[in-house]
Amino acid sequence: MRFQRTTFRPRTIAALAAGVGLAASAAVAVPAAAADAEFSKAEVASVKSAVAESAPVGSSWYTDPATNKVVITVDETVSAAEIAEVKEAAAEKTSQGDEAVTVKHTKGEFSPLIGPGDAIYGGGSRCSLGFNVKVGGADYFLTAGHCTDAVSTWYANSSNTTLLGSTAGSSFPGNDYGIVRYNSTISKSGGFTAGTARVGQSVTRDGSTTGVHTGTVTAVNASVRYAEGTVSGLIQTNVCAEPGDSGGALYSGSTALGLTSGGSGNCSTGGTTFFQPVTEALSVYGATIY
Repeated sequence: MRFQRTTFRPRTIAALAAGVGLAASAAVAVPAAAADAEFSKAEVASVKSAVAESAPVGSSWYTDPATNKVVITVDETVSAAEIAEVKEAAAEKTSQGDEAVTVKHTKGEFSPLIGPGDAIYGGGSRCSLGFNVKVGGADYFLTAGHCTDAVSTWYANSSNTTLLGSTAGSSFPGNDYGIVRYNSTISKSGGFTAGTARVGQSVTRDGSTTGVHTGTVTAVNASVRYAEGTVSGLIQTNVCAEPGDSGGALYSGSTALGLTSGGSGNCSTGGTTFFQPVTEALSVYGATIY
């Protein structure tokens, strides 16, 4: 299956494909010389650029500082031929072939996490509220950009009788964040300060479909290629998520870290998920989290 971002349209909800197992792959022994291969920063940057140009829909990539290699994660829709094409492009950038890249496989298909249910509603579909923020003294909330990109008015219930507010800004693809201004006296919770995720950090994700789940940050500054375009600068984790969790909060303790963007798998089989760093959205909108 492929990393697939479903288009968010009024009255149209494309569900995240459930994980159905890992794509078949053969274990490849790595020669000792390859394991000891070293690459300059310039070589790794060149390899990453080659990967970004050649990676198909259904893949993500980031630079692993521990190994100084580019890690490519592919979902079940990416073929062996497509993987070979990416590795060939990378191999042209160093004198040691494709040893500067590591390929990993993930369950299911990457897609935006939108689905029917409760939480924040608009245009016949649903996402999750991320964090409450202030802009110039006014109340707003952050959520995913692929949600706000297609919806102008948001409600707290599926019958659209409890108004929350109106979309005031949206950025997707490239980024995946949006901001909604409250036009409501509904009670708002807080208690967060903004921070930056780090690899190995224990994190919690909260979404309207699956509730609270925990896991670990596996990469930062990751990129993922959805059908609608590439989103970069993301936090990558092993926390599960499902349709409708999009826009929901990623945090560690009382530190706000990110907004749920997309992922693969589900909360029965697990998967890989991506989050828009909250600090970027706060900076763009001049917002303060609370």
